[in-house]
Amino acid sequence: MDIAFLVTAFTTLFVVVDPVGLTPMFVALTAGQPAAERRAVAARACLISVAILALFAAFGEAVLGFVGISMPAFRIAGGILLFLTALDMLFERRTQRREDQTAEDRPDPSVFPLAIPLIAGPGAIASMILLTGAQPGLAGLAAVCGVMVAVVALAFVLFLAAPLIERALGRVGVNVVTRLLGMLLAALSVQFVIDGVREIGVLGA
Repeated sequence: MDIAFLVTAFTTLFVVVDPVGLTPMFVALTAGQPAAERRAVAARACLISVAILALFAAFGEAVLGFVGISMPAFRIAGGILLFLTALDMLFERRTQRREDQTAEDRPDPSVFPLAIPLIAGPGAIASMILLTGAQPGLAGLAAVCGVMVAVVALAFVLFLAAPLIERALGRVGVNVVTRLLGMLLAALSVQFVIDGVREIGVLGA
């Protein structure tokens, strides 16, 4: 396997997944949760995202095509769902719901929005499809999946450091970061929608 391809694959997935940028997002989404619960959320999110990305690496667009979903439609849907999460973060609805709920009733952020669409988002899925297409065969599939696992594992390690980051920021700092990330999430979600609309030719090239 060409080392240059592995470096390219790692760089591509690292930039798209952005483990460093996801860490403060993880802090905001799991604020106030016990350390053990945070570790469980991080583990579930990473395992689910690995499974999803590996599935798309193996079967590519056939998975979406089987149920009649195009990649632009997937981008638009992911953007809309992510925008709703951004609104919760901006207006403290997530925090209020968490305070009103018992531990058993709290929504689990491991599947949405952590695994989908933050880790295994449209960009990461599209990158897996393109990378495996550039290196066809079982060897290429194994190499791309190995690189993907390394990137997600790095995200998991950074998620485990979330308590240290939260203590360093303090309650006020976490609130500020949550608002800022809510704005960034809103912009990212709109970009997903714009990319999807552009791909179907509505906005032109």
